Amino acid sequence: MLPAWIVAVLAGAAVLLLPTAPAYAHAAMVAAAPAAGSVVGASPTEVTVVFSEPVTPVTGRVQVLAPDGTRISGAARAEGTVLRIPVRRADRPLGTYLVSYRVISADSHPVGGALTFSVGAPSARPAEPPAAGVHPSVSVAVPAARFLGYAGLTLAVGPALLLALLWPRRLSRRGPILLVRTGLGLLVAGTLAGLWTQAPNSSGDALWQVSPGELGQVLASPYGLALAARLALLAVVAALLPPVLRGTAGRGRALTVTGLALAALVTWPLTGHAMAAPLAGVVAAAGVVHLAAMAVWLGGLATLAVFLLRRAHPRVLGVLLPVWSRWAALAVVWLVGGGVVQSVVQVGSLPALWGTEHGRLLLAKVAVLALTLGAAAYARRLVRRDPAAGLSRLRRTVAVEAAATCVVLGLSAVLVQVTPGRSVAAERAAASDSGVSQTLSSPLFTLQFNVYPVEVGENNTVHAFVYTPAGAPLPAEEWTITTRLNGTDIEPVRTPMLPLLPRHHAVGALTFPLAGTYEVRFTVRVSDIDQATVTTTITVPGAGPPA
Repeated sequence: MLPAWIVAVLAGAAVLLLPTAPAYAHAAMVAAAPAAGSVVGASPTEVTVVFSEPVTPVTGRVQVLAPDGTRISGAARAEGTVLRIPVRRADRPLGTYLVSYRVISADSHPVGGALTFSVGAPSARPAEPPAAGVHPSVSVAVPAARFLGYAGLTLAVGPALLLALLWPRRLSRRGPILLVRTGLGLLVAGTLAGLWTQAPNSSGDALWQVSPGELGQVLASPYGLALAARLALLAVVAALLPPVLRGTAGRGRALTVTGLALAALVTWPLTGHAMAAPLAGVVAAAGVVHLAAMAVWLGGLATLAVFLLRRAHPRVLGVLLPVWSRWAALAVVWLVGGGVVQSVVQVGSLPALWGTEHGRLLLAKVAVLALTLGAAAYARRLVRRDPAAGLSRLRRTVAVEAAATCVVLGLSAVLVQVTPGRSVAAERAAASDSGVSQTLSSPLFTLQFNVYPVEVGENNTVHAFVYTPAGAPLPAEEWTITTRLNGTDIEPVRTPMLPLLPRHHAVGALTFPLAGTYEVRFTVRVSDIDQATVTTTITVPGAGPPA
């Protein structure tokens, strides 16, 4: 049995998971064709939605409803960041159409939303399908499953390392071995819970509304394959581990167990933010280092507080504690280093630290960690002076460290479910009223475009789509966009756009050096001899959107 104080602290840390409502939309919609809110002349044969990250559609949860509420869409497919929805012609085509989608972002989190466009003229909006959000039971269960995994990792790795390399020969190993087994059990439970919760997390249903087909889809996804690999690796580690814990394992077995454990650690970044982050390989490696250092340090603290400081002879502690102190200092260096790399990439900007939920949780985690490190520094001074003389104070200090680290685990379990600061900017840009969507027509084609966030500077992205006058996608050979600030002598800026497959879609970047009204011209060549230009104006405000 675990000591009562550890059980109480773990329960208290788990409470951290309850009040926070995680933001699950890690991929943001940045453009659509037809554009959101636009009015087009004819029914499209395909609707495309562009996201800020690669996505995977949830079966049965992506649809287009005609003005009379009839579903007119076929099976949706994703091509990287672009979701394509085939559409048949509605029996009554004039009016407002509803596009409802639910997809899984690259970091395994669900994204739900809707948009409308109109053919001919707007009408009443069709009723939106249910299950657009995440059920409250799933909102609690997902971070709880993460917490089980982190707690299990801590209780398995730290005690195992001490048993293998630093445990006194005459001191009983029964307690820490039980701690390792408990950790492995929590790891398995957290992994199985993660597999189960991913199904209702994707569908929007309650935690108990899971079908075998949905579980099968989860298991076949990259997320499911990563967790299945973790379970397999844990099974092999559990089979090879007993001699290591008894201190009778050879060097080969110990190295094999270490390698398998590191391979299992890799599955954490494979199912999290790292997969959708810039420099994904670097962020994933930093995540593995961060997790390994956390497990060594925190698990070692738990073992120290529960067993060694209570049972070992003071003279034995005089030998062991200086060694552990060096291990802990090294683990903390790697812990902080890995965390800094992840934070720099995921937060994205300094204002995001206090301007986003992810940043504020990160600051809270850093604050608790700083207090823990202060206690650790005090304990290290006690060890350097005389471990035997300051044993009672050392026990209290280590107990404080262990309790604080449980809070850190709880914050970490919530943090990985919250939209990273770097993604919040894309979400705000997509949702901001400062974005511009318009439909422009020429005798040769109809062009729909979306510019966001429309602010002074270089970070303005434009998506454009061309269609025939009848509304069918029209492949284009060459795209250019020209901007000129009205009322000034500044020369126009002509910029090529990058065509995307299929070639009726292109993307580009606009620079607005000053606030004001700009003339924007799209020139599109659809064949060797056919080319046309459409023109509009965009007003750029004097300040960017709120952070």
